[in-house]
Amino acid sequence: MSATPAITIERASLRDAGEIAALYLASRAAALPWLRRVHSDDEVRGWIAHVRLATGETWVAREAGRILGFLCLDGEDLDQLYLLPGQFRRGIGSLLLVKAKERSPERLHLFTFQRNAAARAFYERHGFRLVDLNDGERNEEGEPDALYEWRRSFSDKTL
Repeated sequence: MSATPAITIERASLRDAGEIAALYLASRAAALPWLRRVHSDDEVRGWIAHVRLATGETWVAREAGRILGFLCLDGEDLDQLYLLPGQFRRGIGSLLLVKAKERSPERLHLFTFQRNAAARAFYERHGFRLVDLNDGERNEEGEPDALYEWRRSFSDKTL
């Protein structure tokens, strides 16, 4: 009987850019089919390689060499958290949030789309509180978003 490969959380490198971009595109298409696309696949690949991996921190959840999810941090800003379609409810998002809270142990904030009920429920389960609702003026998609914040001082849910 073979053991299930462990999921590890690792700092992403430039060699991960293509796989991260493919995951990002697949995840958004599956989880957010209503979201207006404002960038081509090539633009997304360039953004991942030359912006996301060059600034802040990008962490990946890897199992048997395959990237199953990633998150991007810029100080206290949790900028991206996406999972490969079919990898939900395995604890991967929770593992990535543990890493985010290790890297920014006092406070994190993030934006998610108001219509993304699954993401909103996930963050609320992990101690994030709704701070503000916006009409979509501050994102490229023009989609109403929600600002969430986690603070160690008010969070009972440390994972």
